[in-house]
Amino acid sequence: MEYGQERVATLHDLTGTVPDAPTDRAAVVVPMTEREYAGLAAERVLSELESVAPGEVVVALRAPPEKVGAFCDWLSGFDLPLSVVWCNGPGVTDRLDEYGLNGEAGKGRDVWLALGVAAARSEYVVVHDADAKTYEAGDVARLLFPLSRGYEFSKGYYARVENGRLYGRLCRLFYAPLVRALADAHPDAAVLDYLVSFRYALAGEFGATADFVRALRVERHWGLEVGTLGEAFGYAGFEGTAQVDLGRYEHDHRAVSGPTGLSDMSRHVGRALLRAVESHGVTPDYDALPERYRRTAESFVEQYAADAGFNGLDYDRSEEREQVDIYAEAVAPPGEDRRLPAWREVALTPAEVLDVSRNDVADVRRS
Repeated sequence: MEYGQERVATLHDLTGTVPDAPTDRAAVVVPMTEREYAGLAAERVLSELESVAPGEVVVALRAPPEKVGAFCDWLSGFDLPLSVVWCNGPGVTDRLDEYGLNGEAGKGRDVWLALGVAAARSEYVVVHDADAKTYEAGDVARLLFPLSRGYEFSKGYYARVENGRLYGRLCRLFYAPLVRALADAHPDAAVLDYLVSFRYALAGEFGATADFVRALRVERHWGLEVGTLGEAFGYAGFEGTAQVDLGRYEHDHRAVSGPTGLSDMSRHVGRALLRAVESHGVTPDYDALPERYRRTAESFVEQYAADAGFNGLDYDRSEEREQVDIYAEAVAPPGEDRRLPAWREVALTPAEVLDVSRNDVADVRRS
């Protein structure tokens, strides 16, 4: 049984106990796209949330107009105090334009909109994806528990093992070796010690106090999770951060190529990671870093091969190395900072967002 600690407090599931936590004072943010509509994983997530009885569930919805009515009807079938923010609704988009906040759309922007609504009405906020086939109601309490004990940020971690194979490829083969390569080159950088501490840094599951959420700058797309860690380092630090064991998760799997594939995601994750370390005083050597990453990733491949063999799992070294070659192309300067600002720094209010979104949905239903 494993109970080791990291630089951040690490809370383990040693007994299967679901801890007491203030679920009634929390809002749960769940980003969804049309691919989640009536899906088995999303059905499970929402059904499990019914037994949690959170203060509110805020769905950050990205869907075409012709799907929105049916989507909202499906959501209304769950016994939940539920608010829907239609993130790409025309009124919402126009309102963001008015405030100079529109720009690139993606998962991060959707979650940012829902975070504003959630933090305006609840003491705590929990965020998790809707594609976990193994999701359990206790996950909300586990993410909230450290917040009720004085921590300001909590991050979920879990094993990604399915069908006799290791998954979590983007985290295993890109994020982890890249952070290790940076930490080896900058041994005195506290932010890298912090980033190395997380056992599954790309997990979509986290909890935070409303005060932190209102202070959070958010990456617009797939860099959301890593960007949030960079912000948490500045706001909560080692002492204010915990990570919690959520067991074993089964998620939908993405292809490596394609517009929503892992190679595309690696570019967003890489930019977010390198922006985060730069913002905390690290100046990477971008000429040397790609090769440092490759060498470190190669050692990780051998370690994963040993771990897979130890557990009787299939492992294809050549396939893993091919992915490393693809991800290496994402090791580059982060470019312009296009993060969304903290909610406490903008004139737009969450109430406006929710009101405009409701009008958008009503307009679609009437058309």
